[in-house]
Amino acid sequence: MKKVGLALLVIVLIFIALYLRNNRESNGDFLDDEFAEIENYIPKKDVLNIEVSQADVAWHLDHMLKTINQISKTVQDSNPEEYEYSFSLQQVIVHTLGMIPRGVAQSPQNVRPPRVILTDSIYIQLKEAKQHIAQLNSLNEKAYFNHPVFNTLDRDQTRRFLAIHTKHHLKIIKDILKE
Repeated sequence: MKKVGLALLVIVLIFIALYLRNNRESNGDFLDDEFAEIENYIPKKDVLNIEVSQADVAWHLDHMLKTINQISKTVQDSNPEEYEYSFSLQQVIVHTLGMIPRGVAQSPQNVRPPRVILTDSIYIQLKEAKQHIAQLNSLNEKAYFNHPVFNTLDRDQTRRFLAIHTKHHLKIIKDILKE
């Protein structure tokens, strides 16, 4: 019985250590590689593979960029003095593992793409997203975003979420394209 208890304690401590290490994103160029990938996928925006996703590549590109831009604006407009820590088990799990399980969540209406997604719109949103991410670096660390599932995320937790969310959709695009 003591061995089982000790093993569980070790597992919990490892999970806590991983969470503490993976809870924040403070690297200044944290989405640079992902932005390059997004740009490379724009010419393939009309590809659809319903075995992977009901949405085409354009939908995922547009959604990623809308998410980055909307959340970044919210963080920029937040009042750091009003930040209050809040716990979310889902946030702990996603930030620790660095992945979002497929098919678990639905996108909020404000970050859902329109029926027709224009190539120029994707390029414009990509340019905006690069600017927003650059601006996040200079914000107060208590600037925040209220996520519908993960509760209140400070600046670096928000950056971590954006990195995980972006990689999640890039992986779906790779699967759509069978790369």
